[in-house]
Order: sequence, then structure tokens, then C-alpha cells
Amino acid sequence: MQATGSNPETIRFEQSREGDRPVWRSIKRGLLNRCPACGEGRLFGRFLKSVEACSSCGEHLDRHAADDFPPYIVVTIMGHVVLAGFMMTEMILPLSNWGHLAIWVPITILGSLALMQPVKGGVIGLQWALRMHGFGDHEDKPEDVLPETDRPA
Repeated sequence: MQATGSNPETIRFEQSREGDRPVWRSIKRGLLNRCPACGEGRLFGRFLKSVEACSSCGEHLDRHAADDFPPYIVVTIMGHVVLAGFMMTEMILPLSNWGHLAIWVPITILGSLALMQPVKGGVIGLQWALRMHGFGDHEDKPEDVLPETDRPA
């Protein structure tokens, strides 16, 4: 990195911009299904399949390892929404079990499908901001390798 001026504030500003990956901005961009790096390119080519690289900035986006984390988040959100809705409905208007099934099963399915892609985008944005799973300049290595012991098990 080259400094353009002798002012120390300018040098610090350039250094912070070079390695800057704000977490909340990256998550927000992911939630909006946009590239976490530039906010312009699309994050998904298909419903849950991320694009190989951003069409605007060229950032490789296929390195993520979101795995099962987005469904866990969706289940947690939908569980709270559906349970709260069920309880409020039961207090105001007592329905039969079939009535509740007719209301809450479709809401659960449609809500889960609607949340899955934005939540996965947010997880990808989080991983990009924290330089996890290939988004950094280093190879992923396990940090919690246990030392070998000589004690019998």
C-alpha cells in the first residue's frame, strides 16, 4: 500500500478501507440477495444455489459453507412467529385443531420458503465479512486441534 500524503489520518483511512469488511453491512447485503462485497451483483443464480462469482466486482461467492445454519435460523424464527400467532389466536378465537392446522401449516410452509433465501444470503454475508471458509486470503485450518496424549482411553 502506498500513502498518497504525509498526513497520518489519510494513511490510517486508506488502511482501514483496504481491509474493511463491516459485518452488519455484509449481512444486510446478503439478506437483500446481493453480493456482500459490492452490493450490486446477484448472490443467487437459482433458489438456494449461489453464483460462482459476482457479475459486478468478480468476488468468488461459491466458497461459502453455510450448510445447515440457515435452516436452523429459519426454524427458530418461524417457530417463534407461529407459536405466538397460535397462542394469540387461541386467546381471541378458540378454534378446533383442524382450524388451527388449516391456518398455521400453510403459514409455516410459505414463511419458511420465503425466509430461506434471504437468511442464507445473510449467512454468506457474515462468512464473507469474517473471512471464513475461503473468503479470506488464507487456507482454512482447524484451530481447535487437540494435542495427542499418551494416556490410555
